[in-house]
Amino acid sequence: MWAMSESVSVRCPACGREHLYAAPSYPCTCGAPVAPPLDRHGTATAVTHRAWAEDWVTLQCGSCGRRDQWPRPELGCECGTVLRIPVAGQTATAPASATPTPAKRRRPFQPVTIRTARDAVTAAAVYLRWLGYRDIRRADQRPPSGIGIAARGLLAQVDPTVRPASLRDVECLWLTAMTESAAGVYFSLAGYATDARARADTLGVPLFVLDLTGTPQPVNSLADELDATGVR
Repeated sequence: MWAMSESVSVRCPACGREHLYAAPSYPCTCGAPVAPPLDRHGTATAVTHRAWAEDWVTLQCGSCGRRDQWPRPELGCECGTVLRIPVAGQTATAPASATPTPAKRRRPFQPVTIRTARDAVTAAAVYLRWLGYRDIRRADQRPPSGIGIAARGLLAQVDPTVRPASLRDVECLWLTAMTESAAGVYFSLAGYATDARARADTLGVPLFVLDLTGTPQPVNSLADELDATGVR
C-alpha cells in the first residue's frame, strides 16, 4: 500500500459536494515515496478534455532529488464530474519515515489499480520507471491503436481496449521503434493473438498483459528478462 499525503477539502464546481482528498504517493526509483503537494487554497476544476501535458506533473523526490513526471491528482465526484486537484509548486518531499532503497537493489513493484484507460497508461509508465527508464513522456507519433509513451531509448504501446493485440499492432510498434532507434515494448489489457505473440518473439518485442491490479505480467521470454533485469 502507498502512503497518502495530508488530506485537503475539495469542492466540486458542478454540484457543490465537499470531498476530503489525499493524493497517493508513488515510488521513486530510489525507493522513497513521492506525493504531490496539494494546494489548500486552490480550486478544483472539472476535467472536460484530456491532454498529456495537463494529466502529468513534474515532481522532485525529497530524498534523492530526482525529477520525474507523475499523474496529476484527480478525484471522481458522485455527480459524474472528474475533478483535477490543484498542486502547490512542483516539489514533493518524501515522508520523514521513508527509508530509501538503493536503486541497484530494486524494491518490489507497487502497482496502480486500473479502472480507466488513463489508469492503464499510468500503470505502464510507473512500471517502466520501476525498470529504470527515465524521462517518460507521450510518444511523438500516435500508434494505430492504443496510446504511445516513450522514454530514453524506448517506445511503448499501451492498449487499454478489450480486443487482443493483433500481429499488425506488434509489427507497427516494432517498425516505429526501429525508425526512432529505440526498443519497443507492448502492454495490453486483453492479451495477444497467437500470431502476434509469435511475431513479437521474432522481432524481439517484449509483451506484457496488464491485469486490473496494474501489475504487468510477462507474456514472452523477452518480457520475463526485462522484468527480471530492468534497464542495464
